[in-house]
Amino acid sequence: MKCKEPRYFHVFPLVAAFVTAGWLGWQPAHAAGESKELQEVAQALSKSKISLLAGIRQASQGSAKAISAKFELEDGKLSLSVYTAEKGLAVPAEKNVLQELSGSPEQDKWTPQVEVFKDVPHVARSAEQLTLMSLGRKSLAAIIAEVRKTHPGTVFSITPSIKNHKPVAVVLVAQKGKVTTVTQPL
Repeated sequence: MKCKEPRYFHVFPLVAAFVTAGWLGWQPAHAAGESKELQEVAQALSKSKISLLAGIRQASQGSAKAISAKFELEDGKLSLSVYTAEKGLAVPAEKNVLQELSGSPEQDKWTPQVEVFKDVPHVARSAEQLTLMSLGRKSLAAIIAEVRKTHPGTVFSITPSIKNHKPVAVVLVAQKGKVTTVTQPL
């Protein structure tokens, strides 16, 4: 007699991917000013001619939905990265196209390169972000608008996360050389 696999075995590869991402040390930024790298990014923001929100809007064309976004330093130069689920939030990760649109925000027009994720750490992180965004009720743009009402400065990173078993967005805001971390419900 042939034994059937329990249904939960089909979830194991995705769980393994999340665990692997955790082992590789990925975490959203936690405390304001915790990192010298964050301070360097905050100082470089004055070079940008495009906001995080504008990058999110540009990347979210057609069915594509932004699942996280950030300014970062790549080889000492400012870069804007927006991570998207090309087929939208209702399509599961294994049937979606998880990708990064990345490029210099220092010109009048942002012309990002597109990288479709195939490696385990990026796929796992993006799958988690897709899941959290699909559980939430707000877009990244809506979260940024809320944060800007109460926190002056420049929003330079937004990442879905989990807090108290609920989806949240961890938002980093730079103002006058200080970095503030704001957590908002999704």
